[in-house]
Amino acid sequence: MTVSMAEWRHAIDRPGSAGVRVPGSRRTGAAMNGDEMLRRVRLVSLSHVNDPARVSVFPGDPPPRLETVATLDREGFYLQTVFAGEHTGTHWGAPGHFTPGGLLADEMTPEDLFRPAVCVDVRAECAADSGHAVTVADLRRWEAEHGRIPDESVVVIRTGWEERFGTAGFLPHPGFAPETVRWLVDSGRLGERGGTGTDAFSPDVSGDTCFTVSRLVYRQRRISLECLANLAELPATGAWVLCGGQINKAGSGSTALIYGVLPPG
Repeated sequence: MTVSMAEWRHAIDRPGSAGVRVPGSRRTGAAMNGDEMLRRVRLVSLSHVNDPARVSVFPGDPPPRLETVATLDREGFYLQTVFAGEHTGTHWGAPGHFTPGGLLADEMTPEDLFRPAVCVDVRAECAADSGHAVTVADLRRWEAEHGRIPDESVVVIRTGWEERFGTAGFLPHPGFAPETVRWLVDSGRLGERGGTGTDAFSPDVSGDTCFTVSRLVYRQRRISLECLANLAELPATGAWVLCGGQINKAGSGSTALIYGVLPPG
């Protein structure tokens, strides 16, 4: 069964239901309950495990730490403290990360963090050039095969850099060309609530120390998903991304559990 993006939007946005109506469901008289919903969707983790022994830290950011502060033998329970920057490991960023006066993590809504997503495979281009900047032509070729990128989507690029996570090879890294993101914004494909995603450090090519692309993405209610993992599990189109994580007061984003929500069929 093929489910359109419009059907997914209707199922998720429909107010007043006791549950969630799943597109293509035979149950037309009642909303789906949680168990039925889970039988009809598949969740995939798009996050790296938080392991200080295997992590890539953006130059200048503090290294993360996990410290055991209670043990079963001593206190009767097990507990760790976590020290990490908001943008270390798999994470999402809020507009205020780069935009003066932009929304911060505690000002975002659940709708801002649950978005339709497309996944553009640019591994071949990035393998040939670690500084590859994804072009409008790259995305036009993708659309010729998969259809137009839906408005207000998160556009994820699969660069292959997730395999380098935790190694010196994670930097330098590819990203988007600024003119590509301008096109995505101007055409409505990113819209007010979309964003970008990547398995590398950021949507900027590492050589751009002005963070031109980030400054374009982080406006209105748009987000950036970074250091993603398991992108082989995210289909080219038809999925959504769900961003969790701790909501810090005045946070610039959050280290995160990011899930791909795959449609039935």
